[in-house]
Amino acid sequence: MKEALEKALAELYGPGEIQGLRRVPGGASKEAWVLDYRSGDGVHPLFLRRAGGGVIYEGTLSLEAEFRLLSLVHAEGVKVPRPLLYLPDLEGREAFLMERLEGETIGARVVRRPEFAAARARLPQSMAAELARIHRIPLDEVAFLPEPGPGEPWQAAVSMAYRDLDGLGEPHPALEWALRWLREHPPRSRPPVLVHGDFRIGNLMVDQEGLVAVLDWEFAHIGDPREDLAWPLVRAWRFGEDGKRLGGIGEVESFLEAYNALTGGDVSLEELFWWEVLGNVRWGLGALKQARRHLSGVERSVELAILGRLAAEMEYEVLALLEESGG
Repeated sequence: MKEALEKALAELYGPGEIQGLRRVPGGASKEAWVLDYRSGDGVHPLFLRRAGGGVIYEGTLSLEAEFRLLSLVHAEGVKVPRPLLYLPDLEGREAFLMERLEGETIGARVVRRPEFAAARARLPQSMAAELARIHRIPLDEVAFLPEPGPGEPWQAAVSMAYRDLDGLGEPHPALEWALRWLREHPPRSRPPVLVHGDFRIGNLMVDQEGLVAVLDWEFAHIGDPREDLAWPLVRAWRFGEDGKRLGGIGEVESFLEAYNALTGGDVSLEELFWWEVLGNVRWGLGALKQARRHLSGVERSVELAILGRLAAEMEYEVLALLEESGG
C-alpha cells in the first residue's frame, strides 16, 4: 500500500517519500490511516480513509461519493478537512486522502477532560452554526446523494429500520415496540435538506478553542433536518455525561435556539423527541449488525464484538424514553 500511495502522492506533490504510515483505531466500517509525505516543498500531514469489510446502514455512501460530497461542502465553507485525492483501487479497496488536522475526536475525552472545558462551552453554538450551513446547501448540488423515496423521510427511515431488524433473524421486542410507536406517532412534515447523518460528539474534531472539523460523511443523504438535530441527543453519544443531553457537553435549548436563529426555522424541542427515539433504535440495530460481522466470522474483531453489547443499552433507553412520554 505504501508504494501505491507514494506513486499517487508523487503526482500530487512531486517526488518524495511516505513517513509514519500507520493505521489508527476507531471507525466501525472504514479503515483510518495517518501518514506524512515528505517532498521538495516540505512535509504534508495526511489522513487516509479506506473501505473496510462492511457497512452499518443501507444507503451508506461509497468513498467516491463521500469524497465528492466532502469536496462540495468544503467549497461551501463547512469546517471539514480539505479533500485531496480519490483512489479507486488501493490494494483492492477504494480510498481517499485528505489533509490531516490536529484535534481530539475521542468522545470520552472531549466531554470530560478539563483542557476542553472552554471548547465545551462553545460547542453548542458552533454545532448549530455548522448544521445551519450544511442544511442551507442547495439540494440540486447534491443530487447524487440517496433520497428517501416516495412518502416522507420519516417513513423511509422507519422502513429501513424494520428491514434491519428483520435481517437480524432474532427477536428484539423493545426495538420492535419502539418502531411501532414511531410508526403510530408520525412527525409533522419539514422541507428536506442535506443531512449529514452522523452529526455527533465523536465525529466532531475539537481542540481547546472549540470545533475544528465535521468528520465522517458516509451516511449523508437527503432527509429531514431534525434527524441531524436529534442525533447528538442519543444517550450513547453523551459518553457517560448523561446529565448533559446534548452530546454530554451542554443543553439542547441553546443549541436549538441558535440553529433556529441562523436558519429562520421554528423547530421545537418537542419535535426532536421522535427523532431521538429513532436515533436510539437505529444505533441499537447498527450495533447488532456490526457484532454479527464478528460472530459470523466475516470479520473477526474485538471492537465489533464489543459493539454488540451496546444494543442492550439502546433497548433500555428507548423503553425509558417511551415510558417517560407515556408511550
